[in-house]
Amino acid sequence: MKKKTNRTYIGGQAVIQGVMMRGKRGMATAVRDDAGQLRMEAVRITPPEEKSFWWKVPIIRGVMNFVSSLVLGMKALTRSADAVITEEEEAPPSKLSKWMAEHWKISVSDIISAVSIILGVVLALGLFLLLPQYLSGLIARSFPDTIKEGGIWYCLIEGCMRLAIFLCYILFTLCFKSLRETYMYHGAEHKTINCFEYGMPLTVENVKKCSRLHDRCGTTFIFLVLFISIVVFALVGWPLGLMYEHFGLEGIAARLISLGVKLVCLPIVAGVSYEILKFLALFQTPLLIPLKAPGYLMQCLTTREPDDGMIECAIEAFRKTYEMDEDPESPEKFFVTETKLLKLLPDMKKSFAAREIDEADAEWIVSLILNIPRSELTDERVITRAECAKILDIFEKRLTGRPLWYIFGDTEFYGYTLKVDERVLIPRPETEELVREALAFVKNGDSVLDLCTGSGAVAIAIAGEAAKDRQISVTASDISAEALEVARENARLNKANVNFVESDLFKNVKGKFNLIVANPPYIKHSEIETLSREVREFEPHIALDGGEDGLDFYRAIAEKIGRYIARGGMVMLECGEGQAQEIIKIFRTATRCDFAMVVKDLSGVERVVKIGF
Repeated sequence: MKKKTNRTYIGGQAVIQGVMMRGKRGMATAVRDDAGQLRMEAVRITPPEEKSFWWKVPIIRGVMNFVSSLVLGMKALTRSADAVITEEEEAPPSKLSKWMAEHWKISVSDIISAVSIILGVVLALGLFLLLPQYLSGLIARSFPDTIKEGGIWYCLIEGCMRLAIFLCYILFTLCFKSLRETYMYHGAEHKTINCFEYGMPLTVENVKKCSRLHDRCGTTFIFLVLFISIVVFALVGWPLGLMYEHFGLEGIAARLISLGVKLVCLPIVAGVSYEILKFLALFQTPLLIPLKAPGYLMQCLTTREPDDGMIECAIEAFRKTYEMDEDPESPEKFFVTETKLLKLLPDMKKSFAAREIDEADAEWIVSLILNIPRSELTDERVITRAECAKILDIFEKRLTGRPLWYIFGDTEFYGYTLKVDERVLIPRPETEELVREALAFVKNGDSVLDLCTGSGAVAIAIAGEAAKDRQISVTASDISAEALEVARENARLNKANVNFVESDLFKNVKGKFNLIVANPPYIKHSEIETLSREVREFEPHIALDGGEDGLDFYRAIAEKIGRYIARGGMVMLECGEGQAQEIIKIFRTATRCDFAMVVKDLSGVERVVKIGF
C-alpha cells in the first residue's frame, strides 16, 4: 500500500455535473455546465477553532458534523443544479414564473428545490425505516413463536433488511446514466484527494493513477450508520420488546413507538459512526483492512472511473478549497444563477465584511446594475441570470481590492458624472463642501484657479454650476499629465469650460485670481501604508502623500500665493482631520492675509480652510 505523506482535512462529494470540496475555512464547488465551461463557486465557512465547545466533544461532534455536512451538501447540490444550465439553453420565463416572481417573490427553481428536499427526506424515511420495519413485521408474524416483534432477532432482521435495501438502492441507481455520471464525479473527488495525500502534484495524469476508494467516504459512513444501527436498535429493541409484552402492545401502536425510538437513537448512531470512521481514517495499517473492506466494497459501486473533464473539476474545487484554508484573503465566488435579492445581497455584504471592504459597496453594485434606488433594496425581488452575471462580475473585481468606481469607470460628484481610473483620485463626498463654499463666494466676472485638480471634479463643478447664472473663468492645474487627460475628458463630457494647465502648483500658471481652491495631498507619508487596501494599492500616491506631517503642499501654496491672489480674493483649501488650525498658522506666518476661518463638513470635521486677502 502506498504511504500517504500529506494529511488533509478536505473532503467532498459529487454534485450535479461537478464536485464540491469542503475544508476548514472554505467550500468550493466546480461544475461543468451544459456548454462545457468549468464554473466555480467558493464560499467561506466557520473554521473549527471558532466553533463552540460542543464541536469538540466525541459523539456529539459526529452528530453536528453529520448535520452540517448534510446541509452544506444539499446547498451545493441545489446550487450546482442551477449553475449547469447555460444562458442559451435557459427558456424564456413563462407567465407563471413572472407572476410568481412579482407576487410571491419566489422562482420556480425555489419550489423545485423545496419539493426535492421534502421528497428526499420522505423517501429516505420510507426506504430505510418504514419499509424494513414493515418487512420485518411480516416475517415476525410468519414465525410468531421464534421472532417477537421488537425483540433482538426482530431488530437483527430489520437491520439486515435495511442493509439489503441500501444495496438494492445503489444497484438500482446504476440503471440511470445521469447517476452513473455522478458516480464518476464521486470517483474524481476521491482520486484527487488521494493524489494530494500521496504527495503528488495535482495534474490530470497523476490523479488518474490514484485509487478511487477513500477512507473518509460518505458511502462508508452510511454503511457504518446502517451497521451500527443494527447493534444499537437491537440493544434498544430488546427492552422495548419486553415492554410491549408486559403491556400487551402490538400492531400500529408498537410500530409507532419503535419508529419514534429509532429516530431518537439516530443521532447517537451517527455520532458513533463518525468516531469509528475518523479512527479508521487515521491509520494505513493492513491490520485494519478487514474493518475497512465493507466500505471499500460499497465504494466500488458508488464510484466510477472519471474522464479528464471530471478530474479537472475535482482538481479546481480542491485547489480553491486548499487556497481558502491557507489564505484568508482568497476571495469568494458565486455561481451565476437566478436568485433572490435578499439572499444575494447579504451574501455579498458578508464577503465584503470578511475582506474589510465597505458593505455599502454591495448595495451600490446591486442598485446600479438593477437601476433601483438603494432605499428599495429591502424589497424582495427575483434577480434574473443575466442581472446576476453583471452583479457578480463587478462583485468579484471588487473583492480584489480595486475601488468600486474604478471598476465602474465613473462616479458622481456634485451631480456630475466623472470618469475615474487609477490615474486620478476618486472624488470624495466631503470635497463637495469645498465646491459649495466656492460657489457661495464667486461673483460674475471672477476668475478661479483649481490647484491639484486631479479628475477635474472641483473645477468642473464650479464652472458648471456658476455658468447657470454668472460668467466666470476657471483654470485648473495638475503636475500629472495623465491626470489632466482624465480631467479634460471629464470637462468635455460635462460641457464645462475649464482651461487646463500642466503645472507643479503655480509654476506654469499666469495671472491673478479672485478665488484659488485646492484639495492637495494631505496624508502623512508614514500613514500611507496604513490606509485601506483600495486606497493604498490602487489610488495614485502622488495625490495622497503630503510629506512628513501632511502639510508640505499647504506651505508651498502659502509661499507663492501672494503673487496669484487678487486683492479681495480668497483661498479655500480642503484639509484632513485635525489639520485646519495648523494650516491657518502657516498662512498667517507666510502671508499678509486679512482673516482665516474654518468650515466643517456634514460629519462635523473641520474640512475647509478659508483665507481672505
